[in-house]
Amino acid sequence: MTGYEIDDVPSLELSETEHELLESIGADDAQSLLMAEAIISVSETDEVLGPLSKIAAHQGAGSYHRAFSVLLFDSKKRLLLQRRADHKVTFPGVWANSCCSHPLHSEDELDEVNALGVKKAAIRKLEQELGISPSHFSIEDFHFMTKMRYSARMNETWIEREIDHILIAQVDVELNPNPNEVSEIAWVTYDELEELLLEEEPTNGTIAPWFRCIAARIMDEEWWNAVGDSSALAELADDEIHDMGDVTHMLPEAEGAGLDISVLEVKPLVEQRIMNSLMSSRHERLAAAMTHLIHGGGKRLRATLPWLVGKAVGDSHSGMLDVGAAIETVHNFTLVHDDIMDDDDIRRGRNAVHIEFDLPTAINAGDAMLAIAFERLVQAEGLEATDVAALVNRIAWMVRRVSEGQQMDIEFEDELAVSEEDYIEMIEGKTAVMFLTCAEIGARMAGADQETIDCMADWGLAVGLCFQLMDDLIDVLSDSAVLGKPAGSDIAQGKRTLMVIHALAQPDSDDKTILLAALGKGEEASAEAIEAALAALGNLGSIEYARQRAVEYHAKAHACLDRVPQGPSMRALRELTDFQLNRIS
Repeated sequence: MTGYEIDDVPSLELSETEHELLESIGADDAQSLLMAEAIISVSETDEVLGPLSKIAAHQGAGSYHRAFSVLLFDSKKRLLLQRRADHKVTFPGVWANSCCSHPLHSEDELDEVNALGVKKAAIRKLEQELGISPSHFSIEDFHFMTKMRYSARMNETWIEREIDHILIAQVDVELNPNPNEVSEIAWVTYDELEELLLEEEPTNGTIAPWFRCIAARIMDEEWWNAVGDSSALAELADDEIHDMGDVTHMLPEAEGAGLDISVLEVKPLVEQRIMNSLMSSRHERLAAAMTHLIHGGGKRLRATLPWLVGKAVGDSHSGMLDVGAAIETVHNFTLVHDDIMDDDDIRRGRNAVHIEFDLPTAINAGDAMLAIAFERLVQAEGLEATDVAALVNRIAWMVRRVSEGQQMDIEFEDELAVSEEDYIEMIEGKTAVMFLTCAEIGARMAGADQETIDCMADWGLAVGLCFQLMDDLIDVLSDSAVLGKPAGSDIAQGKRTLMVIHALAQPDSDDKTILLAALGKGEEASAEAIEAALAALGNLGSIEYARQRAVEYHAKAHACLDRVPQGPSMRALRELTDFQLNRIS
């Protein structure tokens, strides 16, 4: 095995911003050098993507990377634990397994045959962290057991996102811990570790989330009994990647990230699922039409919402990303057809699908997207077969409610006497029901109790109603460059927004006449007429009325969040609740 000196470890040049970040937290020279190491960026399924600096893998949204966790036993079958040094950049002061670190992006440590790369990395780090001479080990001492995938956030700046390779070794060793890495060590029996895991009030430090996953969810008494027996360990080993989801809640002092970073953690994973599904079409033009709006970007709030809710109220897993991808595909299907029905040429600053391609292709693409969404849904990971029917039924109900809301919206354009109650029913179907469904399903898939599921459904409904009211307001208060479509287009199309309904209910006046002169006139409405109609809405108090109703739903949504336990992941849901309101506050 190739040994490394401190000056020949594969490393990447850090940016000025990264250097400043390390300086700002007081990282010493040794820890800063470690954060420049070139570790192995991987996919969710542990496929190598390339080199990545340790700081890039752990900062902000982070990135999946390959790691290892050594469980080192002595001849008495006691497990070595280490407490990470207090000046470690990530997760300082927590108790973890014997040694946990990362293989480097080098020929030796990329070797996947019999897990040789991670085993060589383990020998290297056991010397660097615990002062154990490599002469104490041979590669055959290490037994690969399994892999696990998890995320654990320390605070908004630092996160672990690993595909962790778990190794077992039984060797009596002499320890000389490196104080820059390790502050304490302890040898524990099976029963002593169980006591540590069950402590409600840790008296001697917190257990690291990844080690708690290993000890509580994967490693059982059979592993301990098999220590020292290579054949028995081989029988217990598997080729799975155990999905732990986001386990931030296992760290009592963890601080959650805001909405933007929380979305960025999983947005690429959801988008990859969407693109893989839509690009599976055998027809190139149809696939291009289906992916046209996806390429236009978007925040992917609906797509990531099952995951965001799930990790806030229970146990998250990758199946939530599959469901989010399915719902986002449904959402984009509705946008394709909405643009046709509303005769909108622009969506997200680019041509609508029926403009970029043609009308029949756009209709066909929307139909295909709906079918593909259900294909993705029934293939979601982590679902029991008995859960699939209920999930399909709930998403089908959502699609039906969206269609009903859209039909009401169409019919309202020819009616002057649309009530506020009718409008709320319409936007509940057209917009809010997707938020409701995402939140409800996320909570249910996370194993939350029925009271919490109902509460999160109420939250999703309130957020969705606020979202649509604010979307209507943004149409009249933002310019065309911000909207990605002509400002005031809702008025030209005759949309019965809450503002228009309120304005039409007012006594006759010059402002009301000005509004009626542009309402529903389509291309006949000049830019000046639309601008005057927007001013009339303000004069009639209709803009402020709609804003106040949005504020009421916003408050109701926060009240729902107040009723569930407050963990680190709740911060993102709070910010999502505020998202639209803040755009024009």
